[in-house]
Amino acid sequence: MLTANLNRLLVTGLMLVLGALVAMQSSYLNQVAIITMIFVILAASMNLIAGSAGLLSLGHAAFFGVGAYASALLSTRADWPVVVTVPVAGVIAAAIGAVVAIPTMRLISIYFAVATLGIGEMIYVVLLNWVDLTRGPMGIRGIPGIALPGLSSTLSGMVVVAAVMLVSLWVMHRITHSYYGNALRALREDDACADAMGIDVPRLKLESFSISCYFAGVAGALFAHTTGYIGPESFRLMESILILSMVVVGGLGSIYGSIIGAVLLSVLPEALRQLGSYRMIVVGAVLFCSILFLPKGLVGEVSALRLIRAQLRRRGTRPNDLHPVW
Repeated sequence: MLTANLNRLLVTGLMLVLGALVAMQSSYLNQVAIITMIFVILAASMNLIAGSAGLLSLGHAAFFGVGAYASALLSTRADWPVVVTVPVAGVIAAAIGAVVAIPTMRLISIYFAVATLGIGEMIYVVLLNWVDLTRGPMGIRGIPGIALPGLSSTLSGMVVVAAVMLVSLWVMHRITHSYYGNALRALREDDACADAMGIDVPRLKLESFSISCYFAGVAGALFAHTTGYIGPESFRLMESILILSMVVVGGLGSIYGSIIGAVLLSVLPEALRQLGSYRMIVVGAVLFCSILFLPKGLVGEVSALRLIRAQLRRRGTRPNDLHPVW
């Protein structure tokens, strides 16, 4: 089955890349790999609401920051272990996302985007000015790293982040390719028609937004424990735009597209570091050309469906006989 082959290819490729990084023994490359995998989680979670549900969010980095700060505070002040702080940070980010997003659930299109922009800025201001809790612009230092028996801190971080990334991608795949995912796509295409069909549109928006915030919070927790320091400047509007760009470049509605977009926009600036400040011109040119010549993304939802249908026709199998795929 095509999906199983693609999944095996993804896992095998990840294992080969991780093995090569371990053999090279470069802490810099290992850290780049960790950050890239964290952004893969962020891009996939953004794809859940922007690609599947059609909700343009400009405050995603704020919930990334909520998860990072929640995990950092729980580990440094309450001495909670990483295995507990990471999922709890996701729950906290989802809860805060649900509470602050309730007033926006009846908004559509650009109005929802502007509302999430305001939510993101409010959370950033709280992180910046609540000095007693977040230490304000000084940030939080000395965050415990991820430790596995017999492995270094960096290698432990790579293994754990890779495992969490794969589990997160699998969960989001199952969500988007189910009856619930079909309801999300109905919401994306026409929320008025979805409401006429009996779908509770505000509730569906709130649930999908909360689920997306949960995975953003988990990514933030991993970021905090793998870097050892966090500050409010890491969770501003530009990070939200970067995450959204990863989804758009890769292809809205496609998890594989989100993976490719995250890898491309995370690795490319590092690969061009020798160009200095000019590297961002190259990155900007890549973004511009991808939007101009590939408006559906590198691996868009429609392209993926056409590939799958072609494979099914060659095998003489009806699409309805198989489970949904990425």
